[in-house]
Amino acid sequence: MSDDTQNTQGWERKVLEKIALEGLREQRAQRRWGIFFKLLGFAYAGVLIWSVLGPGSGDAMDGERHTALIQMSGVIQAKGEADADAVVGALQSAFDDEKTAGVILRINSPGGSPVQSGIIYDEIRRLRAKHPETQLHVVVEDICASGGYYVAAAADNIFVDKASIVGSIGVLMDGFGFTDAMQKVGVERRLLTAGENKGFMDPFSPMDARQKGHAQEMLSEIHGQFIDAVRKGRGKRLKETPDMFSGLVWSGAKSVQLGLADGFGTVESVARDIVKVENIRDYTAKQNFAERIAKRFGADMAESAVRALGRTELR
Repeated sequence: MSDDTQNTQGWERKVLEKIALEGLREQRAQRRWGIFFKLLGFAYAGVLIWSVLGPGSGDAMDGERHTALIQMSGVIQAKGEADADAVVGALQSAFDDEKTAGVILRINSPGGSPVQSGIIYDEIRRLRAKHPETQLHVVVEDICASGGYYVAAAADNIFVDKASIVGSIGVLMDGFGFTDAMQKVGVERRLLTAGENKGFMDPFSPMDARQKGHAQEMLSEIHGQFIDAVRKGRGKRLKETPDMFSGLVWSGAKSVQLGLADGFGTVESVARDIVKVENIRDYTAKQNFAERIAKRFGADMAESAVRALGRTELR
């Protein structure tokens, strides 16, 4: 074999060896990255499971006297962020625990469903009557408006920050009308009903004066229920003004002056100074990931259906 042939074969062998080594290095790198991402995935899953199933802030104090905390945040609606079933269940657990010295309901909500708000309000009053030795105090964070205030009115006391937003004692029904837009683009609405009012507040039909009057009457009725609940809950502390039930909101500082709230405080200060038990146990109902997705999907579907008719809200 000539020297040229040997040199050529040697060069080819080196290239093949180099390619093979690079391939091995790449496989090793892929394996390392694969292991890394698997470990990262396991870590994320562990954190998620711990956040869902792990102990609450007060579980380590089981058996000790404590202040029960329940958090109600977001829009008050069935299957939503602030769902009556979840809040009521947490309230019942807190009141039924013989180690509960007092209950704090922390509210940060712009309002929502009058039905869901009314369910929580009624349950608070029932539990307070059943457990007269256990007081329930509301602590307002950024906002406690409309349906949120409906719920708060059932408490023994309401504590706010001086800059909190409080009030909005009113009811609304909103929607859209598309009749002019349909005429401009040449779209004809074909609506068949059995029952002259079955197409009540249909957004694709002209506003009917009788239906509008009926809707306004219904809103006034619900508004009256809201006002009665506030008067019953606040009693003589309320300093009524002509604007109090008009839907306006006030700062936390002004709400104290009007008797809509009783003073300033946080969860910690109320537990320490009012309940006199600084240990806090969180009773807020926790949903797992699947439940949150299912509830969110259900809430979105319900919201779409209600929007088609014009939703009624306390806000």
